[in-house]
Amino acid sequence: MASLKALRLRINSVKSTRKITQAMKMVAAAKLRRAQSQAEAARPYAERMARMLGALGAAVVGSPDAPRLLVGTGSEKTYLLVVVTAERGLCGAFNTNVARFARSRVRELEAAGKTVKLMTVGRKGAAFLKRELASRFTAEVSFAGQKRIGFEDAAGVATMVTTMLADGDFDVCELIYNRFKNVISQVPTAQRLIPAPLPETAEEAASGAQALYEYEPAEEEILAALLPQNLSIQVYRALLESGAGEQGSRMNAMDNATR
Repeated sequence: MASLKALRLRINSVKSTRKITQAMKMVAAAKLRRAQSQAEAARPYAERMARMLGALGAAVVGSPDAPRLLVGTGSEKTYLLVVVTAERGLCGAFNTNVARFARSRVRELEAAGKTVKLMTVGRKGAAFLKRELASRFTAEVSFAGQKRIGFEDAAGVATMVTTMLADGDFDVCELIYNRFKNVISQVPTAQRLIPAPLPETAEEAASGAQALYEYEPAEEEILAALLPQNLSIQVYRALLESGAGEQGSRMNAMDNATR
Protein backbone atom coordinates (compact mmCIF):
# COMPACT_ATOMS: atom_id res chain seq x y z
CA MET A 1 0.00 0.00 0.00
CA ALA A 2 1.30 3.45 -0.89
CA SER A 3 2.50 5.66 1.92
CA LEU A 4 0.96 9.01 2.75
CA LYS A 5 4.05 10.76 1.37
CA ALA A 6 3.78 8.89 -1.93
CA LEU A 7 0.11 9.83 -2.25
CA ARG A 8 0.89 13.49 -1.60
CA LEU A 9 3.62 13.44 -4.24
CA ARG A 10 1.21 11.83 -6.69
CA ILE A 11 -1.48 14.42 -5.97
CA ASN A 12 0.98 17.27 -6.50
CA SER A 13 2.18 15.69 -9.75
CA VAL A 14 -1.37 15.42 -11.08
CA LYS A 15 -2.08 19.03 -10.12
CA SER A 16 1.02 20.21 -11.96
CA THR A 17 0.02 18.22 -15.06
CA ARG A 18 -3.46 19.70 -14.88
CA LYS A 19 -2.03 23.22 -14.90
CA ILE A 20 -0.04 22.38 -18.04
CA THR A 21 -2.98 20.86 -19.91
CA GLN A 22 -5.23 23.74 -18.90
CA ALA A 23 -2.69 26.26 -20.17
CA MET A 24 -2.37 24.35 -23.45
CA LYS A 25 -6.16 24.37 -23.81
CA MET A 26 -6.26 28.16 -23.36
CA VAL A 27 -3.46 28.69 -25.89
CA ALA A 28 -5.22 26.45 -28.43
CA ALA A 29 -8.50 28.32 -27.88
CA ALA A 30 -6.79 31.65 -28.53
CA LYS A 31 -5.13 30.34 -31.72
CA LEU A 32 -8.37 28.70 -32.87
CA ARG A 33 -10.25 31.99 -33.23
CA ARG A 34 -7.72 33.39 -35.67
CA ALA A 35 -7.26 30.09 -37.55
CA GLN A 36 -11.02 29.56 -37.90
CA SER A 37 -11.61 33.06 -39.27
CA GLN A 38 -8.80 32.61 -41.82
CA ALA A 39 -10.10 29.21 -42.96
CA GLU A 40 -13.67 30.45 -43.35
CA ALA A 41 -12.54 33.56 -45.20
CA ALA A 42 -10.52 31.52 -47.71
CA ARG A 43 -13.34 29.14 -48.66
CA PRO A 44 -15.51 31.29 -50.98
CA TYR A 45 -12.62 32.43 -53.18
CA ALA A 46 -11.05 28.95 -53.40
CA GLU A 47 -14.37 27.26 -54.17
CA ARG A 48 -15.33 29.81 -56.81
CA MET A 49 -11.92 29.52 -58.44
CA ALA A 50 -12.23 25.72 -58.56
CA ARG A 51 -15.72 25.92 -60.13
CA MET A 52 -14.58 28.39 -62.76
CA LEU A 53 -11.61 26.21 -63.76
CA GLY A 54 -13.88 23.17 -63.83
CA ALA A 55 -16.09 24.94 -66.35
CA LEU A 56 -13.04 25.86 -68.42
CA GLY A 57 -11.82 22.28 -68.27
CA ALA A 58 -15.17 20.99 -69.54
CA ALA A 59 -14.99 23.44 -72.45
CA VAL A 60 -11.48 22.51 -73.60
CA VAL A 61 -11.34 18.81 -72.68
CA GLY A 62 -9.87 16.83 -75.54
CA SER A 63 -8.02 19.80 -76.99
CA PRO A 64 -4.34 19.02 -77.66
CA ASP A 65 -3.32 22.56 -76.69
CA ALA A 66 -5.12 22.58 -73.32
CA PRO A 67 -2.79 23.25 -70.34
CA ARG A 68 -1.85 20.18 -68.31
CA LEU A 69 -2.67 21.94 -65.04
CA LEU A 70 -6.24 22.22 -66.33
CA VAL A 71 -6.91 18.92 -68.10
CA GLY A 72 -4.07 16.68 -66.89
CA THR A 73 -2.13 14.28 -69.10
CA GLY A 74 -5.13 12.46 -70.52
CA SER A 75 -4.30 9.37 -68.47
CA GLU A 76 -5.22 8.22 -64.97
CA LYS A 77 -2.54 5.63 -64.38
CA THR A 78 -0.40 7.35 -61.75
CA TYR A 79 -1.82 9.29 -58.80
CA LEU A 80 -0.02 11.77 -56.56
CA LEU A 81 -1.64 12.18 -53.13
CA VAL A 82 -0.64 15.33 -51.22
CA VAL A 83 -1.47 14.62 -47.56
CA VAL A 84 -1.70 17.58 -45.16
CA THR A 85 -1.32 16.94 -41.42
CA ALA A 86 0.01 18.79 -38.38
CA GLU A 87 3.61 19.24 -37.32
CA ARG A 88 2.84 18.49 -33.67
CA GLY A 89 0.85 15.95 -31.70
CA LEU A 90 -1.24 16.29 -28.52
CA CYS A 91 -4.33 17.02 -30.61
CA GLY A 92 -6.39 13.87 -30.18
CA ALA A 93 -7.11 11.79 -33.26
CA PHE A 94 -6.65 14.71 -35.66
CA ASN A 95 -3.53 13.39 -37.41
CA THR A 96 -4.50 9.74 -37.16
CA ASN A 97 -7.86 10.27 -38.84
CA VAL A 98 -6.52 12.01 -41.95
CA ALA A 99 -3.55 9.62 -42.22
CA ARG A 100 -5.87 6.60 -42.06
CA PHE A 101 -8.10 8.23 -44.66
CA ALA A 102 -5.07 8.68 -46.93
CA ARG A 103 -3.99 5.08 -46.36
CA SER A 104 -7.47 3.85 -47.30
CA ARG A 105 -7.36 5.97 -50.45
CA VAL A 106 -3.99 4.45 -51.40
CA ARG A 107 -5.36 0.93 -50.93
CA GLU A 108 -8.46 1.78 -52.97
CA LEU A 109 -6.44 3.16 -55.89
CA GLU A 110 -3.95 0.31 -55.88
CA ALA A 111 -6.79 -2.21 -55.82
CA ALA A 112 -8.02 -0.53 -59.02
CA GLY A 113 -4.62 -1.05 -60.65
CA LYS A 114 -3.29 2.50 -60.19
CA THR A 115 0.24 3.54 -59.22
CA VAL A 116 0.25 5.80 -56.16
CA LYS A 117 2.88 8.31 -55.02
CA LEU A 118 2.78 10.26 -51.77
CA MET A 119 3.81 13.76 -50.78
CA THR A 120 3.26 14.73 -47.15
CA VAL A 121 2.97 18.22 -45.68
CA GLY A 122 3.51 17.91 -41.94
CA ARG A 123 5.72 15.60 -39.88
CA LYS A 124 2.94 13.61 -38.21
CA GLY A 125 1.44 12.38 -41.47
CA ALA A 126 4.86 11.36 -42.77
CA ALA A 127 5.64 9.40 -39.61
CA PHE A 128 2.31 7.55 -39.71
CA LEU A 129 2.26 6.72 -43.41
CA LYS A 130 5.90 5.63 -43.58
CA ARG A 131 5.13 2.65 -41.36
CA GLU A 132 3.33 0.89 -44.21
CA LEU A 133 3.75 3.04 -47.32
CA ALA A 134 7.37 4.18 -47.25
CA SER A 135 8.00 2.92 -50.79
CA ARG A 136 5.35 5.29 -52.19
CA PHE A 137 6.98 8.47 -50.83
CA THR A 138 8.34 10.98 -53.31
CA ALA A 139 8.58 14.13 -51.17
CA GLU A 140 8.15 15.42 -47.62
CA VAL A 141 7.47 19.02 -46.64
CA SER A 142 7.71 20.28 -43.07
CA PHE A 143 7.02 23.72 -41.63
CA ALA A 144 8.20 22.80 -38.14
CA GLY A 145 9.54 25.79 -36.27
CA GLN A 146 7.53 28.35 -38.25
CA LYS A 147 5.20 30.43 -36.15
CA ARG A 148 2.82 31.05 -39.03
CA ILE A 149 2.32 29.40 -42.41
CA GLY A 150 1.82 31.90 -45.23
CA PHE A 151 0.72 31.84 -48.84
CA GLU A 152 4.34 31.66 -49.99
CA ASP A 153 4.68 28.32 -48.20
CA ALA A 154 1.66 26.96 -50.05
CA ALA A 155 3.10 28.32 -53.29
CA GLY A 156 6.29 26.36 -52.63
CA VAL A 157 4.31 23.12 -52.31
CA ALA A 158 2.35 23.98 -55.47
CA THR A 159 5.62 24.57 -57.36
CA MET A 160 6.84 21.11 -56.37
CA VAL A 161 3.61 19.59 -57.71
CA THR A 162 3.87 21.58 -60.95
CA THR A 163 7.47 20.46 -61.47
CA MET A 164 6.53 16.82 -60.94
CA LEU A 165 3.70 17.16 -63.46
CA ALA A 166 6.04 18.71 -66.03
CA ASP A 167 8.48 15.83 -65.48
CA GLY A 168 5.71 13.30 -66.11
CA ASP A 169 5.82 11.86 -62.57
CA PHE A 170 2.02 11.59 -62.24
CA ASP A 171 -1.26 11.94 -64.14
CA VAL A 172 -3.73 12.85 -61.39
CA CYS A 173 -3.15 14.85 -58.20
CA GLU A 174 -5.39 14.75 -55.15
CA LEU A 175 -5.15 16.85 -52.00
CA ILE A 176 -6.07 15.12 -48.72
CA TYR A 177 -6.64 17.16 -45.57
CA ASN A 178 -8.92 17.66 -42.57
CA ARG A 179 -11.70 20.09 -43.46
CA PHE A 180 -12.68 22.22 -40.50
CA LYS A 181 -16.38 21.78 -39.74
CA ASN A 182 -16.62 23.04 -36.17
CA VAL A 183 -14.62 22.97 -32.95
CA ILE A 184 -15.32 19.30 -32.28
CA SER A 185 -15.51 17.99 -35.85
CA GLN A 186 -12.94 17.84 -38.66
CA VAL A 187 -13.79 15.91 -41.82
CA PRO A 188 -11.05 14.07 -43.78
CA THR A 189 -11.45 15.26 -47.37
CA ALA A 190 -9.98 14.30 -50.75
CA GLN A 191 -9.98 17.09 -53.34
CA ARG A 192 -8.82 16.61 -56.92
CA LEU A 193 -6.40 19.30 -58.06
CA ILE A 194 -5.18 18.02 -61.44
CA PRO A 195 -7.02 17.72 -63.73
CA ALA A 196 -9.63 20.26 -62.66
CA PRO A 197 -12.78 18.38 -61.57
CA LEU A 198 -15.52 18.67 -64.19
CA PRO A 199 -19.09 19.68 -63.26
CA GLU A 200 -20.88 16.73 -61.65
CA THR A 201 -24.52 17.65 -62.24
CA ALA A 202 -26.45 18.63 -65.35
CA GLU A 203 -27.20 22.02 -63.80
CA GLU A 204 -23.51 22.72 -63.21
CA ALA A 205 -22.63 21.56 -66.71
CA ALA A 206 -25.31 23.77 -68.22
CA SER A 207 -24.18 26.82 -66.27
CA GLY A 208 -20.58 26.16 -67.28
CA ALA A 209 -21.49 25.77 -70.91
CA GLN A 210 -23.39 29.04 -70.90
CA ALA A 211 -20.57 30.97 -69.26
CA LEU A 212 -18.44 32.89 -71.73
CA TYR A 213 -14.90 33.83 -70.77
CA GLU A 214 -13.04 36.59 -72.53
CA TYR A 215 -9.28 36.81 -72.00
CA GLU A 216 -7.26 39.98 -72.21
CA PRO A 217 -4.48 40.41 -73.21
CA ALA A 218 -4.28 36.74 -74.31
CA GLU A 219 -5.77 33.42 -73.21
CA GLU A 220 -2.41 31.67 -72.91
CA GLU A 221 -0.89 34.48 -70.87
CA ILE A 222 -3.82 34.66 -68.46
CA LEU A 223 -4.02 30.89 -67.94
CA ALA A 224 -0.24 30.66 -67.50
CA ALA A 225 -0.61 32.90 -64.42
CA LEU A 226 -4.06 31.76 -63.27
CA LEU A 227 -3.54 28.00 -63.17
CA PRO A 228 -0.43 27.95 -60.92
CA GLN A 229 -2.09 30.55 -58.71
CA ASN A 230 -5.17 28.38 -58.33
CA LEU A 231 -3.00 25.43 -57.32
CA SER A 232 -1.36 27.57 -54.64
CA ILE A 233 -4.75 28.83 -53.46
CA GLN A 234 -6.16 25.31 -53.06
CA VAL A 235 -3.08 24.18 -51.13
CA TYR A 236 -3.22 27.29 -48.94
CA ARG A 237 -6.89 26.72 -48.24
CA ALA A 238 -6.10 23.13 -47.15
CA LEU A 239 -3.33 24.39 -44.85
CA LEU A 240 -5.72 26.89 -43.25
CA GLU A 241 -8.46 24.29 -42.83
CA SER A 242 -5.96 21.87 -41.32
CA GLY A 243 -4.58 24.54 -39.00
CA ALA A 244 -8.03 25.43 -37.67
CA GLY A 245 -8.93 21.78 -37.20
CA GLU A 246 -5.66 21.11 -35.37
CA GLN A 247 -6.30 23.86 -32.83
CA GLY A 248 -9.90 22.77 -32.29
CA SER A 249 -8.86 19.17 -31.79
CA ARG A 250 -6.02 20.16 -29.43
CA MET A 251 -8.35 22.33 -27.38
CA ASN A 252 -10.75 19.41 -26.89
CA ALA A 253 -7.94 16.95 -26.16
CA MET A 254 -6.43 19.22 -23.52
CA ASP A 255 -9.86 19.88 -21.98
CA ASN A 256 -10.41 16.12 -21.65
CA ALA A 257 -6.94 15.68 -20.20
CA THR A 258 -7.55 18.46 -17.67
CA ARG A 259 -10.85 17.00 -16.53
